[in-house]
Amino acid sequence: MSILEKHITEPKIAYFSMEIGLRDDIPTYSGGLGVLAGDTIKSAADLILPFVAVTLISRKGYFRQEIDDKGHQIEHPVIWDPSKLLKCPPEKVSVTIEGRKVHIQSWVYFVESPRGKSIPVIYLDSNLPENSPDDRTLTDYLYGGDESYRIKQELILGIGGVRMLRKLGFEIKKYHMNEGHAAFLTLELLHEFKKDIESVWDEEHIWDIESVKDLCVFTTHTPVEAGHDKFSYELFKKVFRDYFPENILKKLAGQKNVNMTFLGFNLSNFVNGVAKKHGEVSQSMFPGYQINAITNGVHSYTWTCDSMKKIFDKYLPGWANEPEIFVRVGAIPDEELWGAHMEAKKGLIDYVNSLSDAAMDYETLTIGFARRATAYKRADLLFSDIKRLEQIGTGKIQIIYAGKAHPKDTVGKQLIEKIFSYREQFKGKIRIAFIQNYNMEIALKLVSGVDIWLNTPLRPLEASGTSGMKATHNGVMNFSVLDGWWIEGHIEGYTGWAIGPAPKEIEPDNNMNKIDADDLYNKLEKTIIPLYYNNRKSWIRVMENAIGKNAYYFNTHRMMRRYVTEAYIR
Repeated sequence: MSILEKHITEPKIAYFSMEIGLRDDIPTYSGGLGVLAGDTIKSAADLILPFVAVTLISRKGYFRQEIDDKGHQIEHPVIWDPSKLLKCPPEKVSVTIEGRKVHIQSWVYFVESPRGKSIPVIYLDSNLPENSPDDRTLTDYLYGGDESYRIKQELILGIGGVRMLRKLGFEIKKYHMNEGHAAFLTLELLHEFKKDIESVWDEEHIWDIESVKDLCVFTTHTPVEAGHDKFSYELFKKVFRDYFPENILKKLAGQKNVNMTFLGFNLSNFVNGVAKKHGEVSQSMFPGYQINAITNGVHSYTWTCDSMKKIFDKYLPGWANEPEIFVRVGAIPDEELWGAHMEAKKGLIDYVNSLSDAAMDYETLTIGFARRATAYKRADLLFSDIKRLEQIGTGKIQIIYAGKAHPKDTVGKQLIEKIFSYREQFKGKIRIAFIQNYNMEIALKLVSGVDIWLNTPLRPLEASGTSGMKATHNGVMNFSVLDGWWIEGHIEGYTGWAIGPAPKEIEPDNNMNKIDADDLYNKLEKTIIPLYYNNRKSWIRVMENAIGKNAYYFNTHRMMRRYVTEAYIR
């Protein structure tokens, strides 16, 4: 009996993502995009949706981060053995790369829901003895290598993914591309829907674009121009040879280069951004397209710590599968909510102290900042005015940082080094720690154990952001720039606090650093620190509101219900 036999009995929604983060020992993700994909699949299982996911095996992971005592990031491959956790069906497919046949096998992991539904995740793998040594490494590194390596990976994901689903016996009713990395799947579908050449009057009309559009959904995640994959036509021709006519591709993917976002947009009947503001920004970047907005969420059960789960189970039964029940958070007595938070906080502080000489304590207001280390996230905004921060925070705050910089992001790496230099500078005044090798396990400790979740992106470059949503599931308030999801989740002083002015920008303004830093310092000094130390009852009210107004809505169960009604059943 095939391991997939019970999964191929009904048509499925196929969800394609270059990275998927389900658990740390399957290291096929780099950060937010992959973890969101994992949360999407978990909610699809809980909601009993007909779903299958496709990604790459990433045998050497993204990378394991080591940081030396000066803050220099060192990258190591993550070697893992898929055979210990995944099953390998016998079916194989092939794609043609640079005129060579490249064979692909798949590995399958089943995401199990407590409700009895399981969803297969298909991991594509080119590490087969029949392939050349170079081709065997094409599915090794997530976001590794040069442009040539990247386009080959995206060919394997898109074209190889469609072929593998077909070979495994799946019938697909919708293809959902999570970002442009998988957009080559549209070309494979065009081949599948090719009209009979005798019945059409020119080459262009061979391609049944409308039938493919009816099958496809595209989600864009980045408002940064550099975040949209583009390849030269010269490279496309070298890798794909005569797979698809260039004159037709130029109409679908752009005249200047193969723009994967355009390819996805032009061959999808439903396109969306990942927050209301991101939908607007994407609309201005890509005029002429209708870009909808479905705000991201997080998987409630995954991102709630054990101590909070216990009190939610006690007072809000059913919360994990119906997060809207969080609206009744007022049923939880203050002392039990605070006790659950302090249990998580003690666990985090003990963990941080075991890894560093930070000597953090349980009572001090603890601020968390953990996300990809890259310039627009402005991890150093808090240190814009050293004297002022020292005056406001000495003895009153402690700060925990975490995050990886992309191996080629020099500025991101320098940001980590800066945090390390501030750590030394503030010794004896403000305790600062940096936790290396940020992953899902560390993320849960952080989002549940800090008191405040800090987020300082340069507007409007944060498409959505999901770490702050995870914090709200644990009663941790956001202190954030009004960008991405926080524009929708923020009620000043009620669910948390804003940094800087109202979100009017469509383009980033680098003059905002001083304005944002001043507001950050003012609110920290005059509102947040006094509230934490002098008015515990009101502090707990804001914790409650974060759960009852934010976690209640910003979850992947709500997000998936919207995808079903707005994108999948069209």
